[in-house]
Amino acid sequence: MKTWLVALTCALTMTCALATTVTAQNASGVAGAAAIAEKGKMLVSANGARLGIIYRVNPDGSAQLIIDGKMVTVPASSISNVDGKLTTSLTKSEVLALR
Repeated sequence: MKTWLVALTCALTMTCALATTVTAQNASGVAGAAAIAEKGKMLVSANGARLGIIYRVNPDGSAQLIIDGKMVTVPASSISNVDGKLTTSLTKSEVLALR
């Protein structure tokens, strides 16, 4: 009876430890998925061209820029941090076509 209790306790402890690890990994994954665009930061295009300073960040993480007097919204899914620079996977001409 005592051996069975010890085995059950070990199994539960390992399950709890695994669940804690998975929860921590999921929480860090969610934090990484959070919007990285930040108001006032320069956004660079895929081809290295400076697009402009982010005017506003929408709740979905998309960034709004004012280019040539027009508001352009760059999708959050295209924005990442590349070599310390906030970069969109779109080229400047593709961003301009978003108007």
